[in-house]
Amino acid sequence: MSMQSSTEPTSAATSLTAMPEDQALKARHAAMWASGNYPAVADEVVGSLGRILVGTLEVQSGQRVLDVAAGTGTAALPAARQGAHVTATDLTPELLDVGRAEATAEGLELTWQTADAESLPFADATFDVVLSCIGVMFAPHHQQAADELLRVCRPGGTVGVLSWTPEGFIGQMFATMKPYAPSPPAGASPAPLWGRADHVRSLLGERVTDLVARQQTLRVNRFSDGIEFRDFFKINYGPTIAVYRFLGDDASRMAALDADLAALGDRFLREGAMDWEYLLITATHV
Repeated sequence: MSMQSSTEPTSAATSLTAMPEDQALKARHAAMWASGNYPAVADEVVGSLGRILVGTLEVQSGQRVLDVAAGTGTAALPAARQGAHVTATDLTPELLDVGRAEATAEGLELTWQTADAESLPFADATFDVVLSCIGVMFAPHHQQAADELLRVCRPGGTVGVLSWTPEGFIGQMFATMKPYAPSPPAGASPAPLWGRADHVRSLLGERVTDLVARQQTLRVNRFSDGIEFRDFFKINYGPTIAVYRFLGDDASRMAALDADLAALGDRFLREGAMDWEYLLITATHV
């Protein structure tokens, strides 16, 4: 089922996303996530999170589901397997192409559409379920992204967002990389804030009811030590690749980041596995 109906975004979205500096930022974000091999990260490490989110939301056959910042479709594909009519959107078309190929191989019908989470090209109240799995958290303007999630969800529909927490492993990885990274753009909020229930409650406000926050962990046994984790992320994970590229030829800084990331991995490793903390929020749109 294809749902290509659109409407003009809200004036706030239009003014924000029409700014040349914001367009340039989004282009850099799209290129960052296309670098490396994020599909390997999804397949080998985090792919089960999409199934967890879809299962928690109890997605049903026939529902209209939107996956925002869908990446390779780790949540969109499980939703489609439930018989839902799924639209998957992302800034990075290369990631959507991976999901599209998997859907074709399985005989699943989904709509795959390049779109900005902060200016979704859909009419108000289009979807029964609007979800995002470690995706929308990386949109730089949190309030605008949250407003869009709610705008396209029908009254009585469900919103579900799964995000890494600041205190968990991925949140701590970003904290570790921060001293080596360029300063964030003006007005951008740190992605792991989506992993704090009070932050998400403030974004959604009184526009939702029945908000439930679940703090859970993903068991990761892909890495035998911190060095293996670091090298895997240096090669495959866009944000990590971007920080190393920013350091350029500064060998001493690169060596320091190498050591810090390896130490982070070792600190979280217990008996051959890591527990990566995330927050799963579900709510009903009023």
